[in-house]
Amino acid sequence: MKLKDIPNIISALRLIAVIPVVYLLLVDEFGWALLLFVIAGASDGLDGFLAKHYGWQSQLGGILDPLADKTLLVCCFLVLGSLGLIPLWLVLAVIFRDLVIVGGAVLYHYGVEEVEAAPILVSKLNTLLQILLLVAVLTHAGLYPLPDSLLTILIWACMTTVVVSGLQYVWIWGRKAMRRGWKG
Repeated sequence: MKLKDIPNIISALRLIAVIPVVYLLLVDEFGWALLLFVIAGASDGLDGFLAKHYGWQSQLGGILDPLADKTLLVCCFLVLGSLGLIPLWLVLAVIFRDLVIVGGAVLYHYGVEEVEAAPILVSKLNTLLQILLLVAVLTHAGLYPLPDSLLTILIWACMTTVVVSGLQYVWIWGRKAMRRGWKG
């Protein structure tokens, strides 16, 4: 192991942490799940800082980091949706958006040219709102009841950014694909 491997190790541990988070959610240990979720979030900041600050970026890290982040978010949405703590329609919208983006990226990569990932501002806002919603739902379910109006606002804000960012990705990458042309 080399120092430059530390960000990848942190990302891999975050990916592994999805298992205990899901377990804790399933056994209604929302406080502990929240703590582990927050630790995973902090580790995301730490591995990103180390990779950028010390130049320890790698192709593996470019895959592991977003994979760990998405896996944690999607699994939490799925479990909390199945428990009735997040509306099923929002869970389906979050997953459908991610599938459209990943499917589009794969098609673009193999049909047009290599994809250079460039998250758009609305997508970053969507990720932030998904995280805030999960933290609020876990807090409400396990530690401290929050006002229903706050949860409702977060749910609809999340849904709005899911739709807007998904449509924006389709628009941006669809136009780019038409300009570049299909490999053939």
